[in-house]
Amino acid sequence: MRINNAPSGEAISLRGISKAFGSVTVLKATELTVKKSEFLTLLGPSGSGKTTLLNLIAGAIAPSSGEILLSGRNITRLPPRDRGIGMVFQSYALMPHMTVFENVAYPLRARREPSETIRRKVLDALDRVGLKGFEDRKPRQLSGGQQQRVGIARCIVYSPDIIMMDEPLGALDKNLREQMQTEIKRLHHELGTTIIYVTHDQEEALNMSDRICLMKTGEIAQLGTPDELYFRPNSRFVAEFIGESNLLLGKITAVNRVSIDGAGLVHVPSSERALGSEVLVMVRPEKMQVSAAQADTLAGHNWLHGTVEGISFIGGMTRITVKTVQGVSVTAKLVSGPASTRPELGSEVKLSWSPAESVVLSA
Repeated sequence: MRINNAPSGEAISLRGISKAFGSVTVLKATELTVKKSEFLTLLGPSGSGKTTLLNLIAGAIAPSSGEILLSGRNITRLPPRDRGIGMVFQSYALMPHMTVFENVAYPLRARREPSETIRRKVLDALDRVGLKGFEDRKPRQLSGGQQQRVGIARCIVYSPDIIMMDEPLGALDKNLREQMQTEIKRLHHELGTTIIYVTHDQEEALNMSDRICLMKTGEIAQLGTPDELYFRPNSRFVAEFIGESNLLLGKITAVNRVSIDGAGLVHVPSSERALGSEVLVMVRPEKMQVSAAQADTLAGHNWLHGTVEGISFIGGMTRITVKTVQGVSVTAKLVSGPASTRPELGSEVKLSWSPAESVVLSA
């Protein structure tokens, strides 16, 4: 993570930007600032407004209201070619009749740069993305990951202040996606360029971002670091969209206690919600500990009794589903050990967790 070392200047500032198509509003009035050298991910389900926001910044569509500032300069009405913003697409958008060299050189030739400058910049860009020696190949002679690298090289070759990536890894398989995530993070670190990245993949967003802008139905649901969205979500939507979560319904009985429906009191961090308020207590599955039903619970920990109703071995982690005596299903994720160390289906167990790992959300 480099967010604390990022310059404090603003790369992009959106002031009340919105977009409507006829009577349908796809992006409500939005305020958002992207810092210089920051890696910001626009994350959300289909129809949340993330691609609309990207297209507004790029100039592909015009806003219905508001302003877009680039380093303090109003670019709201500027055409895309005058914004100095690079784009990397999911479809690669390579020209099949051109070599790798010519594909990467295209934006430089469009800017009428000298031939020797073009050659130097293209070779440097290809070296940065690990494609040195591929200059004479055609796109059809490359793998999907290599084609995406060409797309990235074509974008960075003219040194844009801002690079925007729209689902750039969506067409790749899991292993290639993870490899390209590492490559993009390395390039971001080396170049210090501001990157705005669009994805619907939560793991990708958590792995790559300085900050995540999670969107829902045309507005920002939460903006923060990956840690903040994962460990301190501000709503049920965020808690359920980012990772797995256990959500226990209850009511506030004291500033730091919640009565879970049918399961008794649990301790939580202090809350300012009114007594009697209906809330959800969120606990991440990996924060749940599973032990024998009669085992002692650590002092101050919350606990629930239940029966194991499901065990899923997923490599390094094992997911255990427990139905409590009150009929609530709760999931725990444990570091995998030998099968002999896992509880058996139908066995009675105790779930426990620290109050500090609870997050109180509106029901």
